[in-house]
Parts: sequence; C-alpha cells; structure tokens
Amino acid sequence: MKRLIFTALMVGGLASAFAPSAFAQQDTVVKDSVVTKKKAKYNLTIGGGNLITKIGDSTDNSKKGRFVGGVTFTRVDLGFSRLIDNGSFNLSPNNEFLDYKGGKTSTFSFDVLQFGYRFNSNFKVYVGGGFDWTLIRLRKDITIAKNSSEFVYTEQPVQFSKNRFSSSYVHIPLNFEFRTNQSSKGKRFYVVLGPEVGFLLNGKIKQVSDERGKEKQYDSYHFQSVRYGGTVRIGYGGLGLFTKYYFNDMFTTTQQAGLKNMSFGVTFGLN
Repeated sequence: MKRLIFTALMVGGLASAFAPSAFAQQDTVVKDSVVTKKKAKYNLTIGGGNLITKIGDSTDNSKKGRFVGGVTFTRVDLGFSRLIDNGSFNLSPNNEFLDYKGGKTSTFSFDVLQFGYRFNSNFKVYVGGGFDWTLIRLRKDITIAKNSSEFVYTEQPVQFSKNRFSSSYVHIPLNFEFRTNQSSKGKRFYVVLGPEVGFLLNGKIKQVSDERGKEKQYDSYHFQSVRYGGTVRIGYGGLGLFTKYYFNDMFTTTQQAGLKNMSFGVTFGLN
C-alpha cells in the first residue's frame, strides 16, 4: 500500500512539474490557406477513433458545450478516515474492539476514467471511475474471524506492531464541477461536489508481529457490498482539500448498526 501511495504521488508530482512541456502538443490548423499553430492539451481516451484525442479542458475558455472524457489519472485523495458511531466519534461498547489509531487510519483513492459534458468554461458534469481504500489501524491485538455469520474476533497471545483492517472499493462518482476563469498565472479556483456509489472488492487484514512475521487474510468481513455517499472538494490549480461521508452503515451486521465512515485530506490533480 505504501508503494502504491508513493507511486501515485510521484506520478502526480511529475505530471504537475512537467505539464507545460510534457502534455503540450502542437496542433496545426489550416484556415484560408494560412497555417497557424496553437498549443492544446492531450489525453489518452478509449473508444472509437484515435487513441490520443484532444481534450483541452483545463485551458479552453470556449462558451460552447462539448463532451469530454477518457482515461485519466486524477483526483488523487490522500487523507485520514474516522469512524462515526451513531453520530459520535467515540465508539460504543459493541464497537470498542474496532478502537483505532487515528494518526495511522487513512484513506487513499484516485480516478482512472471520466466521461461528461462541459457546458461552458466554468461548469462541467461528469461521471468518474476509480478505486478507494480505507485503512483502519487497530489498537488491540485481535483477529477478526473470516467466513463468520456474525462479526466476531479472537484475542491473540502476541503483540502486533501492525494490525490493519481495510476495505477496497471500486467507486463511481457523479461530480458537478464549478470553476472560475483563469487567473493571470493560468490557474483557477475549483469547487467539485456530488454523490458516489462504491462496490466492494474485498476486505483485508494485515498483521505484523515478531512471533509470526507478516500475515494477510482476505474476506468480505461484513463490509457493505454497496456503499453510497458524497464528496466535496475545493482547490486552486491542481491542489485542493476534500471530505467524504458515507450515508449507509459501514458493515451489514446488526451489532454495528449506525457505524459510518468519513474521511478528509488533500486532493492532487483537480481538473
């Protein structure tokens, strides 16, 4: 997971650092027998036609509406997760076994697809697609049972240096993007908000101890197979802040009714 986060940040940083030179292409336009050249941004897209299709979405000030989209690597969210137990950040007795280390309980997500419609330079609606991880660092030396009809756990006779309980989802957000006109530096302020739905890929437990070394287990662990929530992002240029809140319960079990998840942090690659 650390390697994945490091790779994402490196790619995002390189893309930002070299965007003017790496992504700017020369687009030749012939009009009235006069050949002119203009700079345009390109992005990799899927579907019929050429694999490389001009997007120009971040610099175009046209008032005309148009469809936009393709394969992308953007809206990289890196931050912290918090469990909310029936409106409280304090866990109830039914959920005390999920007591976690707040500074090491995190979230990580990014989008790899987006398709939508830009109505004008300041407003766009689009559907995205990507992946989302919630990583809970448990305080207690327990192991949550696999393939169990109830949410049960066993206390372990070892001390874990890492006891991480995590979930991974495919998420599909519907975003409404509002942005200002470009500044003299070519940047904009952004507000992006909308609902999203996620589909569970798997649950995972990763434990590290001196006695047992590294251990990994996979199961659904009663995570919701489908979750739904909302996201708000604000930012300037390619950098921003985000917060997410999921409206349905985190788990399907009756004992964990009312236990929800929220996250907040930094967004890289707003567009």
